[in-house]
Formats: sequence, structure tokens, C-alpha cells
Amino acid sequence: MDAAVCAELLPALSAIGARAALAIRERAGGNDVRAKTDGSPVTAADIAAEAVIRDGLAELAPALPIISEEQTEHPRPTGDGSYFLVDPLDGTREFITGRDEYAVNIALMTNGAPILGVIAAPALGLIWRGIVGGPAERVSFAADAKISSPTPIRVRPWPQHEAIVLISRSHLDTQTQAYIARLPQPRTVPCGSAVKFCRIAEGSADLYPRLAPTHDWDVAAGHALIEAAGGRVLASDGKPIRYGTPELLIPGFIAAGDADRL
Repeated sequence: MDAAVCAELLPALSAIGARAALAIRERAGGNDVRAKTDGSPVTAADIAAEAVIRDGLAELAPALPIISEEQTEHPRPTGDGSYFLVDPLDGTREFITGRDEYAVNIALMTNGAPILGVIAAPALGLIWRGIVGGPAERVSFAADAKISSPTPIRVRPWPQHEAIVLISRSHLDTQTQAYIARLPQPRTVPCGSAVKFCRIAEGSADLYPRLAPTHDWDVAAGHALIEAAGGRVLASDGKPIRYGTPELLIPGFIAAGDADRL
């Protein structure tokens, strides 16, 4: 998978993201919530979006495996292969409570790293998308899934005063709180789901630290998007993030618009 192939796939992947977002939007306000084996919630919207994405990816690139949060068993990714990494509804808790901070995450992985990311926000009618090395763009989508012309996006330099630090609305941990306390004059803003990555990529926020474990599918699409927009995402120890562990877990990471801050 190279940049030319990614550029060919990007419009179709955006369309799949838009259709999945609309499937979620149609089910907003439903009370069909159940708990998965790990205790996390799942709804009919998660399942509907999963079906839309799987059907779309199978038609677009049938040879590529799909690893998704809602799979009963996750296939083991190979270090040098390509596959799709999907979270059909990132921010299920926000969706259930009626907030607009939930998203559809689709990433294309190659050689153990994300090279393309598409993040759709159903309640906002927006999609952020990017290919590592550029470009990074924001588009809107209509009720018929038609997508607008793209607007280029770019991260911003670290501000002289009051950097905007995004924190998880549902999963803020003590390690992350301690990290933020050491920053000079941060303004913390709670936000749900992968929308946090999007805000950094478009230059409306500066930093997103999460020093507690999270799954590959929560991070990969946002990772690709931020790097496409000129930022950086690293593991909490400053090394490249290791994707594809047996547990599909990332111990922690820091995403920054200004790479010099990592």
C-alpha cells in the first residue's frame, strides 16, 4: 500500500464512513443497550454501523482483512501485511447519553502502522480524513450520504498562552491528570471519542494525552489523520506506537499538533 493507492481509496472510504454515520444517526435515542463481556456498552447502532462498514470494505478491497471492535474473535494482524482497523461507533457512552461526541473510525494499516485514517462524526455531519504524508482534509456529508468538496486542514503551532489540552470525557485516568498538571498553563477541554484527534488535526486544539491503555481501533485512524495534518502521535515513552499486540492494546500515547512538544 502506497500513497497513490491510498489516494484512490480515500473517496470510497469516506463514503463508507458517511453511510455508517447515517446508520448510527437513524438509531439515535434508542434504548437497546446491552453490556458486552468486558462490561462496555453496545447498541443496535454499533451493530448497524459494523454491517455497513464490513459490506463496504468487502466490496472495495475484498483481499484485505478487517479487524473491528465488534468482532467476537479478532484475527491476529501480521506485522508486514495490510488490513483495515475499524471502530464502528467510537464513544458509545456519549452516544447513549445524547452527546454529539461519537465517531466512526476506519484506518488502513500497513507494516504495523496506520497510513490512512477516516473519522466520521454522525451528529456533526463531518468527516476528517488523511493520508500520512498528506493531504489532510475535512468534508461534510448530507442526509443522502453525498460528500462536499474537501477543505484542507493543518495543525497549528504551540500557542504562547493557554494551550488547549483535550481530555477523555469518560476515561480520564490519574496518570494523565498528573501529566497535564506539569504543563504550563493548560486549558483542559473534555471531549469524547476520536473527535479529539480531529480537533488537533484541524488546528483548534493542541494536545491529547492518554496514558491509560486503549485499543488499537480507538487510536489508529486519528493517528494517521494527525500525522497527515503535520502533527505527531507517539507512545507515552516517546517511541513509535506498537500496534498489533495479541491484546490489540496500546499502553498509552500522546498526540500533539506541534511535534516539538513531544
